[in-house]
Amino acid sequence: MLFRQLEYFVAVATERHFARAAESCYVSQPALSTAIAKLERELNVVLINRGHNFQGLTPEGERLIVWAKRILAEQRAFKAEASAVRSGVTGTLRLGTEPTASTTLALPVTAFCAEYPLAKVHVRSRLSTTELCRLLHAFELDAAVAHFAPADREGLHVLPLYTERYLLLGSDRLVDRTEPVTWADAAELPLALLTPDMSVRQVIDRAFAGSGAVVAPRLETDSVASLYAHVAVGDCATIVPHTWLRAMPAADGMRAVRLVDPDAGAQVSVAINAATPGSRTAMAFVKAATGLSLDEFFEKSLLG
Repeated sequence: MLFRQLEYFVAVATERHFARAAESCYVSQPALSTAIAKLERELNVVLINRGHNFQGLTPEGERLIVWAKRILAEQRAFKAEASAVRSGVTGTLRLGTEPTASTTLALPVTAFCAEYPLAKVHVRSRLSTTELCRLLHAFELDAAVAHFAPADREGLHVLPLYTERYLLLGSDRLVDRTEPVTWADAAELPLALLTPDMSVRQVIDRAFAGSGAVVAPRLETDSVASLYAHVAVGDCATIVPHTWLRAMPAADGMRAVRLVDPDAGAQVSVAINAATPGSRTAMAFVKAATGLSLDEFFEKSLLG
């Protein structure tokens, strides 16, 4: 069995199409099909249901794909380890994040790149926590930054980065004070909020429920940029994590004040696959990210 055969098999399972899989592996379709057929003969199983087109994996194929991805991930980790012995951490860090955590991702990424200048970073930033966990388990991401609930953590090594607190952000006309505002009072304002499927919105909804308030947002969006753009017009306010203000400060004529009663917060963490020995690049990123004291950094930014 060769690594190349496993790579071709994973490509077909991912693309669900022989021609596209061959193209992604930079080989001809006959060469890819021959390699997979040889793998099937060596294992004495049928891995792929074939017709005129790809018709899915067999039960044996479904089991092998898990092992194939893990074996290939360990191969990449071994290559990175061997390269690191010569020249330090190299290769590409495959990093995932929720959209709402992407506003702060530049800080740990910059720290990682400064410490390991030969490494590169590829970021995917429009993924849910569920999808991030799936990709980590499938060895398709090296690390992820998100709100990880206890139920998300099985099979992962999760370390905290910082805790979000929440601010009411709006025009001076809507937010006409500098002292903290209660969640119940905020619920009375015309609000633009993220959609209910997003982690930050779920924290916000729990805080409103904890205050006994019922919120009916005027506008909902799955885009952080869109949220800011609508609030900037001035006819609605929003609720944002305090960490966002460093990357996206309040515009002229806008005001941000602390929300209280309850004093809500949510932890943002970095996670990697718990399998050992693991990716050296992923562990290097975790070390760089967790060494930043981000809670203290964001508190100073807010006060400043």
